[in-house]
Amino acid sequence: MTLDKNMWLVCRAGASGPNRKQLREQRLLQRSLAIAISSTIGVVGLLVLLVRMAPGWPKVQAAFFNVDILLSTFPNLLAAFLIDIAIFMWCAPIIAVLGLVIALCRDARSPALYPLRLFGVAYSDVFRGVPVILVIYLIGFGVPGLGLLRPWNSPYIWGSVALVLSYSAFVAEVYRTGIESIHESQRSAAKSLGLSHADIMRFVILPQAIRRVIPANMNNFVSLQKDVALLSFIGPVELLRQAGVEKSLLANFTPYVGASIIFLAVTVPATRYADRLIARQNRERS
Repeated sequence: MTLDKNMWLVCRAGASGPNRKQLREQRLLQRSLAIAISSTIGVVGLLVLLVRMAPGWPKVQAAFFNVDILLSTFPNLLAAFLIDIAIFMWCAPIIAVLGLVIALCRDARSPALYPLRLFGVAYSDVFRGVPVILVIYLIGFGVPGLGLLRPWNSPYIWGSVALVLSYSAFVAEVYRTGIESIHESQRSAAKSLGLSHADIMRFVILPQAIRRVIPANMNNFVSLQKDVALLSFIGPVELLRQAGVEKSLLANFTPYVGASIIFLAVTVPATRYADRLIARQNRERS
């Protein structure tokens, strides 16, 4: 009885451990990882060496990588970045909703709703075709020029409106892609059950379409976080403008490096998260 029990334990241990194929794949993975790390360190080290050997490197280092200036200006840059976050936080929900409305307008199929479809097409064409910075200039300087009273002449308001109008067009196209990815047979099946067009969109199409386009829209919102800095051209003292102020006061470009570090600290994790969502979505489809 004891011998049988020992044999069962040995067999169980052998069954739970990695087999030969898994061990080989593990060794290949470790080897690939080691090669990737070594090559990356080699390339980065070579680039750093070449840059430091350049004759103008001491001047560039003093102008862009002054540690004392970076440490002294960093708190002010962080405080200014709160303005960027605030603008992003109130723009992002409006963009998500307006983009969905524009996408639904483009999906209108009834002949009576053709004006809505035409509006959706024209909106997407115009605001995707004009650079974001031009929309910010036109709206940020044009609308307050109508003589509006405070607070309705604020560049924060009209700069945000410009961002909302531009990014809604891009988000609407992503939504439309998700809506069109739903097979037509699902609409037909829903119609055969007596659902109206509104109910089909609400209960059948949109729940699937919105879930499919979340990773793609994440990329749009990462870009929005960066483009908030464009509002500095019409007045708001956000991160980029604050870096410009510090640069003018200290006659040094290091504050711009500090601003870049702050942007990277936010956008890189968000981008990696979007990549993970896309990879998981691809695995689920395969």
